[in-house]
Amino acid sequence: MTPTSLTPHQLAEIGALLAEPARAAMLLVLVDGTARPAGELAQAAGVGAPTASAHLKRLLDGGLLTVHVQGRHRYYRLAGDEVADWLEALALPRRPAALPLPTGDLALRRARTCYRHLAGQLGVALCAGLLERGHLTTASDGLALNRAGAEALVHAGLDADAAARLPSLRGRSCLDWTERRLHVGGPLGVALTGAMLDAGWLRPAARGRALLPSAEGLRRLAALGVRLPDPAG
Repeated sequence: MTPTSLTPHQLAEIGALLAEPARAAMLLVLVDGTARPAGELAQAAGVGAPTASAHLKRLLDGGLLTVHVQGRHRYYRLAGDEVADWLEALALPRRPAALPLPTGDLALRRARTCYRHLAGQLGVALCAGLLERGHLTTASDGLALNRAGAEALVHAGLDADAAARLPSLRGRSCLDWTERRLHVGGPLGVALTGAMLDAGWLRPAARGRALLPSAEGLRRLAALGVRLPDPAG
């Protein structure tokens, strides 16, 4: 189900699901791509177990969550990266990119995960750099990394086997909620971010969704035409 395929009734249903603070809190906890048990989601939402169970059923019925059953345990996660994109655009606090963000949000704006793909200033810069060099191309079914782009990533230091898989994956253009520009989502974005994490170009922050680029990672990304704006700017 894509935004353009939604009927007015379906759109109203999704709006109703997001309008409840407890359900919104559960969804936002899962934006990092993790799967969590009902108890953790109840705690994040500040509700009891019976109330959490009712909310989770509504989110499952509404197609925003999926559940993985492992033995006697049930783990909930977002139904896909498309849902995470909607949450980034609709449910997270909106701030014009030109305005300064509170200190605690600067790392989140600089680089973060959005359902396992790279977002924020670095995600936007990566998308722009690959497009400008012709490594990333637009197609009818989304974004595609060509063979020259995969070779450039290997030359920059990514694992050759991981990079070789990237041209077979499709990406989506996601509008970044802080930068109001595009970053790469979908399977291509997830795999590309995973390869950069494995290479040590990025590492997760101790808490939250922020990703911290290493000095070596920034140097190698710069070789691909990817540059972060000056933090002081």
